Amino acid sequence: MEKKSVHGVISTVFKALTLAMGVAVVVLSCLDSLEPNVAMVLLGIGLASAGVAMLDKN
Repeated sequence: MEKKSVHGVISTVFKALTLAMGVAVVVLSCLDSLEPNVAMVLLGIGLASAGVAMLDKN
């Protein structure tokens, strides 16, 4: 039972990280305080965390 709870928390964290990276890129771009190189790194982190969250669907 506890193992499912831990997997649920980890999945939720990765989903939240995906959303947070996307929102951060949009907000920082609107404020004109984001370089394209940094935006790509942030979006890459978000995409990787989305992939991990999707792989844990078992």
